[in-house]
Formats: sequence, C-alpha cells, structure tokens
Amino acid sequence: MAGAVSNLGRRSANITDAVSEPFLVRWGLIAVALIFLALFLVIPLIAVFKEAFSKGVEVYFASIREPDAWAAVKLTLLAAAIAVPLNVIFGISAAWAITKFRFRGKQVLITLIDLPFAVSPVVAGLIYVLLFGTKGWLGPWLGEHDIKIIFAVPGIVLATIFVTFPFVARELIPLMEEQGTSYEEAALTLGASGWQTFWKVTLPSIKWGLLYGIILCNARAMGEFGAVSVVSGHIRGQTNTLPLHIEILYNEYQFAAAFAAASLLAGLALVTLAVKSFLEWQHVRDREKAARAAAQQE
Repeated sequence: MAGAVSNLGRRSANITDAVSEPFLVRWGLIAVALIFLALFLVIPLIAVFKEAFSKGVEVYFASIREPDAWAAVKLTLLAAAIAVPLNVIFGISAAWAITKFRFRGKQVLITLIDLPFAVSPVVAGLIYVLLFGTKGWLGPWLGEHDIKIIFAVPGIVLATIFVTFPFVARELIPLMEEQGTSYEEAALTLGASGWQTFWKVTLPSIKWGLLYGIILCNARAMGEFGAVSVVSGHIRGQTNTLPLHIEILYNEYQFAAAFAAASLLAGLALVTLAVKSFLEWQHVRDREKAARAAAQQE
C-alpha cells in the first residue's frame, strides 16, 4: 500500500514538473502569442476602422447608406438566414445518424461532411456553374423553364450552404459520441417516443455545442467570398454580397467606402465573437453549478 502511494506521489510530481515551465519560457510563449495576435488581428482591425473614418463621419455613414451597400448587406443576411437553419437541420440529423446508429456507409458520410474543408471554395462555385450554368448539365432545362440559379440569389445561397454545412455537424458528432446512447435508451425504455427523447434528453445535452456550431456557421456564411464570387456574376445591387461589394469598391479606389463596408463586416465578426465568448462563459458556469450540486448531494 505504501509503495502504491509512493508511486502515485511520484507520478503526480512528474505531471506537475511536466506542466510547470520556467518563468522565462512561460512568459516567452505568452509574449509570442500576444505579438502574433497584435500583428495579425488587433492592428488590422484598428486599421480597418481608422481608414473607414479617415474622411469623416459623414462620408462613413454616406457610404453605408448607399443603395448598393444596403443591397449587399441585405443579401448577405438573407444568404446566412437561409443557409444556417438548413445546416442546423442537416447537422443534427447527420450527427444523430452517425452517433446513434450503425449502418453501411457511415465512414463515407463522415468523409462527405468534411469535403468542404478539403475543397477550395472557388472549386465549389465552379461545380455549381458546371451544374446550373447556361452551358451546364441542367442549364438548358433551367433556361427553358426560366429558372435562374447562377448569377442570381439561389446560386449564392447554394454556394453558401455548401461551404458552411460541416460546421454544425462537426461540433455535434464528437460531443454526441462522448455522451453515448445510455440516456436515450433509458428514456425509450420508460416509454418516451422518439421526438420526446430528442426534445427532452438529447437536445438539452447538446445545446451548447449546437449553439457554438451555429455561431461558426453564421460567421462563415456572412464572410464567404470564393464560392459566392464565382456564382454571383458581380451584379451591383442584385448579386453582390458584402465581401464582394468591398472588393469592387477597393478595386475602384473608393477606399473610404470600401473600409466603411469592411467595418460593417468586422463589426458582425466582433459581435459573433462576443456571443461565442458569452456562450462559453455560460457553459462553464452551468458546469460549475452542476458540479457543486453533485458535490452537495454526495
């Protein structure tokens, strides 16, 4: 017994030594991380807002109120508003199927979910052009029925869905695998239906991962450039999302207007980060409450 305690003490000491670094090493790593963040995140953000207001507040708000800018903002929000809920449905369904059932082709499904991470967004846009373009596989039939997908809003929505659909599923799959199926099996044994099991057991246990996946999906949807650029046609006031509108203004040397629009996109990103941080804090708080409650019961 004494030997076991001694070995346990030595292992604890080794773990402590492994995670305890000298003062200079710790602060050196922290300094590298802070310098990296300053160079590649903080300073660029400051530069964006500085350039956006470089010609005064009136020019800034005039650039934002410009009709093409508002059309780009509305189209960006519309694409995200359609893509995110559809990806939530797909992500929950895919994660549920992969983690709760055994079936042939499961690994193929997982691979397909990861496909947008491996394929360039530009290639994804070209795929839709090949399918739905005027000279594409379905182009003649769509033309006969006066259905426009490429160089129109449906093409932008499709491209946005493609590049964002892994995010929710990829957040939920490892979480649901870790939780297992014991709670669902217990609920079914007690007479709960499939929907009751999902709403009362599964959904509450995955809510934080689901919300985190939604935030990431929404952020990518609003900031997507490559795939949307290929299918949009760059029609001002009609098919330009906010990133495309920024590119056009910058190429036309309208720097103040370009950075004003970029500040809107940066502001949306900062709001997204703030929501993400709040959810993480709330998650940690809930876990601590649950741990304290479990300790009191013991």
